[in-house]
Amino acid sequence: MQIIQDRRALHQIPEPDLRLPKTTAYVRNALAGLRCTVFSPAESSICAWFDFGADRSIAFRADMDALAIAEKTGLPFASTHPGYMHACGHDGHTAMLLELARRLNAKETLGVNVLLVFQPAEETVGGAHAICQSGVFQQYGVEAIFGLHLWPGVPKGRIAGRKNELMARTCEIRVDITGRSCHIAKAENGIDALKAAVKFYTRVTGMADALPENIRRLLNFGRFDSGTALNIVSGHTHMEGTLRAFQDEIFDQLADGIRCAAGQIAEETGCTFDLSMSEGYPAVINPPELFESTARKSGADILELPQPCMIAEDFSWYQRTIPGLFFFLGVGDTPALHANNFQFDESVLTVGTDFFQKIAETY
Repeated sequence: MQIIQDRRALHQIPEPDLRLPKTTAYVRNALAGLRCTVFSPAESSICAWFDFGADRSIAFRADMDALAIAEKTGLPFASTHPGYMHACGHDGHTAMLLELARRLNAKETLGVNVLLVFQPAEETVGGAHAICQSGVFQQYGVEAIFGLHLWPGVPKGRIAGRKNELMARTCEIRVDITGRSCHIAKAENGIDALKAAVKFYTRVTGMADALPENIRRLLNFGRFDSGTALNIVSGHTHMEGTLRAFQDEIFDQLADGIRCAAGQIAEETGCTFDLSMSEGYPAVINPPELFESTARKSGADILELPQPCMIAEDFSWYQRTIPGLFFFLGVGDTPALHANNFQFDESVLTVGTDFFQKIAETY
Protein backbone atom coordinates (compact mmCIF):
# COMPACT_ATOMS: atom_id res chain seq x y z
CA MET A 1 0.00 0.00 0.00
CA GLN A 2 1.24 3.46 -0.88
CA ILE A 3 0.41 4.85 2.57
CA ILE A 4 2.73 2.31 4.20
CA GLN A 5 5.42 2.94 1.60
CA ASP A 6 5.20 6.66 2.42
CA ARG A 7 5.43 6.04 6.15
CA ARG A 8 8.48 3.78 5.80
CA ALA A 9 10.25 6.11 3.40
CA LEU A 10 9.70 9.05 5.75
CA HIS A 11 10.75 6.96 8.73
CA GLN A 12 14.17 6.49 7.16
CA ILE A 13 14.83 10.23 6.76
CA PRO A 14 13.93 11.79 10.14
CA GLU A 15 14.76 15.50 10.35
CA PRO A 16 14.29 17.86 13.30
CA ASP A 17 12.76 21.25 13.90
CA LEU A 18 12.72 23.48 10.78
CA ARG A 19 15.55 21.57 9.07
CA LEU A 20 13.49 19.29 6.82
CA PRO A 21 14.99 19.39 3.29
CA LYS A 22 14.57 15.67 2.53
CA THR A 23 11.16 15.44 4.17
CA THR A 24 9.70 18.45 2.37
CA ALA A 25 11.19 17.24 -0.92
CA TYR A 26 9.49 13.88 -0.41
CA VAL A 27 6.13 15.52 0.35
CA ARG A 28 6.37 17.86 -2.63
CA ASN A 29 7.26 14.97 -4.92
CA ALA A 30 4.29 12.96 -3.62
CA LEU A 31 1.95 15.90 -4.31
CA ALA A 32 3.36 16.59 -7.76
CA GLY A 33 0.87 15.85 -10.50
CA LEU A 34 -2.16 15.99 -8.24
CA ARG A 35 -4.90 18.53 -8.97
CA CYS A 36 -3.90 20.87 -6.16
CA THR A 37 -1.94 24.07 -5.66
CA VAL A 38 1.19 23.45 -3.60
CA PHE A 39 2.85 26.32 -1.73
CA SER A 40 4.70 27.20 1.46
CA PRO A 41 3.09 29.77 3.79
CA ALA A 42 5.91 29.64 6.35
CA GLU A 43 9.44 28.29 6.68
CA SER A 44 9.71 24.55 5.97
CA SER A 45 5.93 24.17 5.68
CA ILE A 46 3.90 22.86 2.74
CA CYS A 47 0.24 23.42 1.94
CA ALA A 48 -1.83 21.67 -0.73
CA TRP A 49 -5.03 23.44 -1.79
CA PHE A 50 -7.79 21.36 -3.37
CA ASP A 51 -10.32 23.75 -4.89
CA PHE A 52 -13.71 22.12 -5.57
CA GLY A 53 -15.45 25.44 -6.19
CA ALA A 54 -17.35 25.14 -2.93
CA ASP A 55 -18.49 28.00 -0.72
CA ARG A 56 -16.80 26.57 2.38
CA SER A 57 -13.29 25.35 3.15
CA ILE A 58 -11.72 23.16 5.82
CA ALA A 59 -8.17 22.05 6.60
CA PHE A 60 -6.32 18.99 7.84
CA ARG A 61 -2.91 19.07 9.48
CA ALA A 62 0.09 16.74 9.78
CA ASP A 63 3.41 17.45 11.48
CA MET A 64 6.61 16.34 9.76
CA ASP A 65 9.50 16.81 12.22
CA ALA A 66 11.37 14.09 14.10
CA LEU A 67 13.31 13.87 17.38
CA ALA A 68 16.96 13.82 18.40
CA ILE A 69 16.77 10.18 19.50
CA ALA A 70 18.96 7.28 18.38
CA GLU A 71 16.61 4.59 17.06
CA LYS A 72 16.67 1.11 18.64
CA THR A 73 13.77 -0.57 16.82
CA GLY A 74 15.81 -2.88 14.61
CA LEU A 75 13.35 -2.25 11.79
CA PRO A 76 14.51 -2.91 8.21
CA PHE A 77 13.40 0.65 7.41
CA ALA A 78 15.00 2.24 10.46
CA SER A 79 16.44 5.75 10.48
CA THR A 80 19.37 6.38 8.16
CA HIS A 81 20.14 9.63 9.99
CA PRO A 82 22.24 8.77 13.06
CA GLY A 83 20.91 10.31 16.25
CA TYR A 84 17.46 11.12 14.83
CA MET A 85 14.24 9.14 14.81
CA HIS A 86 10.54 9.42 14.09
CA ALA A 87 9.69 8.43 17.67
CA CYS A 88 6.42 10.36 17.88
CA GLY A 89 4.54 9.09 14.86
CA HIS A 90 4.89 12.17 12.67
CA ASP A 91 5.93 9.95 9.78
CA GLY A 92 2.54 8.26 10.12
CA HIS A 93 0.74 11.60 10.33
CA THR A 94 2.37 12.78 7.12
CA ALA A 95 1.66 9.50 5.34
CA MET A 96 -2.04 9.76 6.27
CA LEU A 97 -2.29 13.26 4.83
CA LEU A 98 -0.54 12.23 1.62
CA GLU A 99 -3.03 9.40 1.24
CA LEU A 100 -5.86 11.87 1.83
CA ALA A 101 -4.40 14.03 -0.94
CA ARG A 102 -4.55 11.11 -3.38
CA ARG A 103 -8.16 10.39 -2.41
CA LEU A 104 -9.15 14.04 -2.83
CA ASN A 105 -7.45 14.06 -6.20
CA ALA A 106 -9.68 11.19 -7.33
CA LYS A 107 -12.88 13.13 -6.55
CA GLU A 108 -14.67 15.19 -9.16
CA THR A 109 -16.86 17.03 -6.64
CA LEU A 110 -16.88 17.71 -2.92
CA GLY A 111 -19.01 19.95 -0.75
CA VAL A 112 -15.96 21.76 0.66
CA ASN A 113 -12.58 22.95 -0.54
CA VAL A 114 -9.71 21.36 1.38
CA LEU A 115 -6.37 22.74 2.55
CA LEU A 116 -3.78 20.17 3.63
CA VAL A 117 -1.19 21.57 6.03
CA PHE A 118 2.19 19.84 6.47
CA GLN A 119 3.98 21.64 9.28
CA PRO A 120 7.48 21.60 10.78
CA ALA A 121 8.78 22.04 14.32
CA GLU A 122 5.92 20.70 16.42
CA GLU A 123 8.48 19.26 18.83
CA THR A 124 10.50 22.46 19.20
CA VAL A 125 9.42 26.01 18.40
CA GLY A 126 5.79 25.33 17.52
CA GLY A 127 5.71 25.49 13.74
CA ALA A 128 1.93 25.85 13.81
CA HIS A 129 2.26 29.39 15.17
CA ALA A 130 4.12 30.69 12.11
CA ILE A 131 1.59 29.10 9.77
CA CYS A 132 -1.26 30.78 11.66
CA GLN A 133 0.52 34.12 11.53
CA SER A 134 0.95 33.79 7.76
CA GLY A 135 -2.75 34.48 7.23
CA VAL A 136 -3.21 31.39 5.06
CA PHE A 137 -6.48 30.38 6.72
CA GLN A 138 -8.01 33.80 6.15
CA GLN A 139 -6.72 33.88 2.57
CA TYR A 140 -8.39 30.57 1.72
CA GLY A 141 -11.49 31.06 3.84
CA VAL A 142 -10.79 28.04 6.04
CA GLU A 143 -13.40 27.77 8.78
CA ALA A 144 -12.26 24.64 10.64
CA ILE A 145 -9.15 22.46 10.95
CA PHE A 146 -8.74 18.82 12.01
CA GLY A 147 -5.77 16.83 13.27
CA LEU A 148 -4.87 13.35 14.54
CA HIS A 149 -2.04 11.96 16.68
CA LEU A 150 -1.02 8.32 16.97
CA TRP A 151 -1.55 7.40 20.61
CA PRO A 152 -0.28 4.44 22.66
CA GLY A 153 -2.70 3.11 25.26
CA VAL A 154 -5.80 3.82 23.17
CA PRO A 155 -7.21 0.61 21.60
CA LYS A 156 -5.65 -0.06 18.22
CA GLY A 157 -7.56 1.56 15.38
CA ARG A 158 -9.94 3.55 17.59
CA ILE A 159 -10.42 7.29 17.17
CA ALA A 160 -10.45 8.89 20.63
CA GLY A 161 -11.04 12.41 21.87
CA ARG A 162 -13.13 14.54 24.14
CA LYS A 163 -15.03 17.81 24.19
CA ASN A 164 -13.39 20.82 25.83
CA GLU A 165 -9.98 20.14 27.43
CA LEU A 166 -7.83 17.53 25.69
CA MET A 167 -4.18 18.61 26.13
CA ALA A 168 -2.53 21.08 28.48
CA ARG A 169 -1.08 24.55 28.19
CA THR A 170 2.57 24.27 29.21
CA CYS A 171 5.73 26.19 29.87
CA GLU A 172 9.23 25.30 30.99
CA ILE A 173 10.59 26.93 34.16
CA ARG A 174 14.29 27.53 34.77
CA VAL A 175 15.60 29.13 37.93
CA ASP A 176 19.15 30.09 38.90
CA ILE A 177 19.53 31.11 42.53
CA THR A 178 22.81 32.75 43.52
CA GLY A 179 23.97 33.15 47.08
CA ARG A 180 27.45 33.19 48.63
CA SER A 181 29.39 30.05 49.49
CA CYS A 182 31.61 29.60 52.53
CA HIS A 183 32.70 26.82 54.86
CA ILE A 184 29.71 25.39 56.65
CA ALA A 185 31.41 25.94 60.00
CA LYS A 186 31.09 29.67 59.31
CA ALA A 187 27.65 29.54 57.70
CA GLU A 188 26.86 33.01 59.02
CA ASN A 189 29.28 34.40 56.45
CA GLY A 190 27.46 32.81 53.53
CA ILE A 191 24.09 33.13 51.80
CA ASP A 192 22.61 29.69 51.36
CA ALA A 193 21.27 29.19 47.81
CA LEU A 194 20.14 25.65 48.65
CA LYS A 195 18.00 26.80 51.57
CA ALA A 196 16.49 29.54 49.38
CA ALA A 197 15.73 26.98 46.67
CA VAL A 198 13.98 24.68 49.13
CA LYS A 199 11.82 27.59 50.30
CA PHE A 200 11.00 28.47 46.69
CA TYR A 201 10.15 24.88 45.80
CA THR A 202 7.95 24.42 48.86
CA ARG A 203 6.14 27.70 48.36
CA VAL A 204 5.33 27.38 44.66
CA THR A 205 4.37 23.71 44.68
CA GLY A 206 2.28 24.30 47.79
CA MET A 207 0.51 27.11 45.95
CA ALA A 208 -0.49 24.68 43.20
CA ASP A 209 -1.43 21.94 45.66
CA ALA A 210 -3.77 24.34 47.47
CA LEU A 211 -6.05 24.71 44.44
CA PRO A 212 -9.30 22.69 44.47
CA GLU A 213 -8.94 19.10 43.28
CA ASN A 214 -11.31 19.63 40.35
CA ILE A 215 -8.89 22.16 38.80
CA ARG A 216 -6.46 20.18 36.68
CA ARG A 217 -2.94 21.56 36.93
CA LEU A 218 0.66 20.48 37.35
CA LEU A 219 3.57 22.42 38.82
CA ASN A 220 6.69 20.50 39.63
CA PHE A 221 10.45 20.40 39.18
CA GLY A 222 12.40 17.51 37.73
CA ARG A 223 15.89 18.95 38.09
CA PHE A 224 17.51 20.41 41.21
CA ASP A 225 21.30 20.94 41.31
CA SER A 226 23.00 22.72 44.18
CA GLY A 227 26.32 23.08 45.96
CA THR A 228 29.82 21.70 45.56
CA ALA A 229 30.61 19.77 48.75
CA LEU A 230 28.91 18.52 51.91
CA ASN A 231 30.71 21.03 54.13
CA ILE A 232 30.33 24.10 51.93
CA VAL A 233 27.32 26.42 52.00
CA SER A 234 25.83 26.30 48.53
CA GLY A 235 26.46 29.42 46.50
CA HIS A 236 24.31 28.41 43.54
CA THR A 237 21.22 26.32 42.81
CA HIS A 238 19.78 25.48 39.40
CA MET A 239 16.18 24.24 39.08
CA GLU A 240 14.14 23.16 36.07
CA GLY A 241 10.46 22.34 36.05
CA THR A 242 7.17 22.68 34.26
CA LEU A 243 3.84 24.39 34.71
CA ARG A 244 0.76 22.89 33.06
CA ALA A 245 -2.91 23.78 33.20
CA PHE A 246 -5.97 23.90 30.94
CA GLN A 247 -7.59 27.23 31.78
CA ASP A 248 -5.61 30.38 30.98
CA GLU A 249 -6.71 32.06 34.22
CA ILE A 250 -5.33 29.16 36.31
CA PHE A 251 -2.12 29.08 34.32
CA ASP A 252 -1.63 32.85 34.67
CA GLN A 253 -2.45 32.72 38.38
CA LEU A 254 0.23 30.11 39.00
CA ALA A 255 2.77 31.82 36.73
CA ASP A 256 2.27 35.11 38.59
CA GLY A 257 2.63 33.23 41.86
CA ILE A 258 5.96 31.77 40.75
CA ARG A 259 7.30 35.20 39.86
CA CYS A 260 6.02 36.67 43.12
CA ALA A 261 7.58 33.87 45.19
CA ALA A 262 10.96 34.41 43.52
CA GLY A 263 10.90 38.10 44.40
CA GLN A 264 9.77 37.49 47.98
CA ILE A 265 12.35 34.80 48.72
CA ALA A 266 15.11 36.91 47.19
CA GLU A 267 14.25 39.62 49.74
CA GLU A 268 13.93 37.15 52.59
CA THR A 269 17.24 35.35 51.96
CA GLY A 270 19.50 37.85 50.21
CA CYS A 271 19.91 35.53 47.22
CA THR A 272 19.37 36.67 43.67
CA PHE A 273 16.87 34.84 41.47
CA ASP A 274 17.19 34.55 37.70
CA LEU A 275 13.83 33.14 36.60
CA SER A 276 12.79 32.30 33.05
CA MET A 277 9.50 30.85 31.85
CA SER A 278 9.07 29.82 28.22
CA GLU A 279 6.04 30.82 26.17
CA GLY A 280 5.06 27.18 25.64
CA TYR A 281 1.92 26.09 23.81
CA PRO A 282 -1.70 26.95 24.63
CA ALA A 283 -4.10 24.22 25.72
CA VAL A 284 -5.80 22.03 23.12
CA ILE A 285 -9.51 22.70 23.65
CA ASN A 286 -12.04 20.96 21.40
CA PRO A 287 -15.19 23.06 20.81
CA PRO A 288 -18.13 20.92 22.02
CA GLU A 289 -20.55 21.81 19.20
CA LEU A 290 -17.99 21.10 16.48
CA PHE A 291 -17.02 17.85 18.23
CA GLU A 292 -20.61 16.66 18.41
CA SER A 293 -21.48 17.64 14.84
CA THR A 294 -18.32 16.02 13.45
CA ALA A 295 -18.99 12.79 15.32
CA ARG A 296 -22.61 12.74 14.19
CA LYS A 297 -22.05 13.61 10.53
CA SER A 298 -19.00 11.40 10.02
CA GLY A 299 -20.61 8.45 11.77
CA ALA A 300 -17.30 7.73 13.49
CA ASP A 301 -17.33 5.61 16.62
CA ILE A 302 -15.31 8.05 18.72
CA LEU A 303 -14.07 6.82 22.08
CA GLU A 304 -14.71 9.71 24.48
CA LEU A 305 -11.88 9.99 26.97
CA PRO A 306 -12.85 10.57 30.62
CA GLN A 307 -9.93 12.90 31.32
CA PRO A 308 -7.56 15.14 29.36
CA CYS A 309 -3.81 14.55 29.36
CA MET A 310 -1.06 16.83 30.58
CA ILE A 311 1.00 16.52 27.39
CA ALA A 312 1.21 19.58 25.10
CA GLU A 313 0.62 19.97 21.35
CA ASP A 314 1.04 23.01 19.13
CA PHE A 315 -2.20 22.16 17.28
CA SER A 316 -3.55 24.55 19.92
CA TRP A 317 -2.25 27.50 17.88
CA TYR A 318 -4.62 26.56 15.06
CA GLN A 319 -7.48 26.47 17.55
CA ARG A 320 -6.57 29.99 18.64
CA THR A 321 -6.96 31.09 15.00
CA ILE A 322 -9.96 29.08 13.73
CA PRO A 323 -12.19 26.37 15.24
CA GLY A 324 -10.39 23.05 15.29
CA LEU A 325 -10.66 19.49 16.55
CA PHE A 326 -7.81 17.24 17.62
CA PHE A 327 -8.14 13.48 18.06
CA PHE A 328 -6.00 10.52 19.09
CA LEU A 329 -5.62 7.48 16.82
CA GLY A 330 -5.06 4.42 18.99
CA VAL A 331 -2.06 2.18 18.38
CA GLY A 332 -2.73 -0.11 21.35
CA ASP A 333 -0.05 -1.49 23.61
CA THR A 334 3.15 -0.05 22.15
CA PRO A 335 6.27 1.61 23.55
CA ALA A 336 5.68 5.18 24.67
CA LEU A 337 5.94 8.17 22.37
CA HIS A 338 9.51 9.49 22.34
CA ALA A 339 10.87 6.03 23.23
CA ASN A 340 13.80 4.86 21.11
CA ASN A 341 11.90 1.67 20.25
CA PHE A 342 8.54 3.26 19.38
CA GLN A 343 6.78 1.31 16.63
CA PHE A 344 3.16 0.65 15.74
CA ASP A 345 0.89 -1.48 13.55
CA GLU A 346 0.76 0.45 10.28
CA SER A 347 -2.75 -0.78 9.50
CA VAL A 348 -4.11 1.99 11.75
CA LEU A 349 -3.00 4.60 9.20
CA THR A 350 -5.85 3.77 6.84
CA VAL A 351 -8.27 4.23 9.76
CA GLY A 352 -6.97 7.78 10.23
CA THR A 353 -7.23 8.60 6.55
CA ASP A 354 -10.73 7.11 6.38
CA PHE A 355 -11.76 9.36 9.28
CA PHE A 356 -10.34 12.47 7.61
CA GLN A 357 -12.02 11.57 4.32
CA LYS A 358 -15.38 11.09 6.04
CA ILE A 359 -15.05 14.50 7.69
CA ALA A 360 -14.35 16.10 4.30
CA GLU A 361 -17.32 14.33 2.71
CA THR A 362 -19.83 15.18 5.45
CA TYR A 363 -18.68 18.49 6.93
